[in-house]
Amino acid sequence: MIRVLLAEDQALVRGALAALLGLEGDFAVTTAADGEAAWQALQQQPCDIVLTDIEMPRLSGLELAQRIQQQALPVKVVIVTTFARAGFLRRALDAGVRGYVLKDAPAEHLAAALRRVAAGGRAIDPELAVAAWGESDPLTDRERQVLRLAGEGLSAGDIATQLHLSQGTVRNYLSEAIGKLGVGNRIEAYRLARQQGWL
Repeated sequence: MIRVLLAEDQALVRGALAALLGLEGDFAVTTAADGEAAWQALQQQPCDIVLTDIEMPRLSGLELAQRIQQQALPVKVVIVTTFARAGFLRRALDAGVRGYVLKDAPAEHLAAALRRVAAGGRAIDPELAVAAWGESDPLTDRERQVLRLAGEGLSAGDIATQLHLSQGTVRNYLSEAIGKLGVGNRIEAYRLARQQGWL
C-alpha cells in the first residue's frame, strides 16, 4: 500500500483526487487543506508520497517541498498543478520534487506517476523538463518573496512588517527584482515573474 498525503486547498479538487486514487486499490490517501496543514500532518504520521498543488494559502507546494528537503524527511514529493511552466518545474526540481503532473492529464497518468515515484523513479513530462533547463530564474528567494507580497497589493511597510525587514530593504529587493526582469515597476515585475513561473 502506497501512503499518500494529498495537499490541495480547493475542497472539490481535493475530494475528487482522493476518491480517484481510492478507486485504484493500492493507495491509502489522507488529505490536508493547504501546505501548512500538510506539514503538520507529516509530523504526526509518516507517508510515502506528498502529492501537492503549487498555489495554496499559508505554505505553497513548492515551499512545502523545500521544507521537506531541508529537513531531509524520508518522503517523496509529487506536484499536481495546472501550471505547465518551466519556471515552476525548475523550482520544483531544485526542491527535490520527484514528480510533476498536470491536472489536465488523463486520470491514469496520476496513478502511474505515483507508482513510478514510489518505486524510486521520476515522473516528469519530458517536454516540460527540457524547457525548464533552457531558462533560469534570475530572482533570489527573498526577492521572490517580496515581489509576491507586493503583487498581492501589500505596501512596502506591510511587507517589511510581515518579513521582519526594514522598509528600505524591501524597496531594495523590489528595485533589484524590477531591474533583473527589465520592467518599469513592481506590478509589471510581478506579472512577468508569475507568467514565467518564478513566483
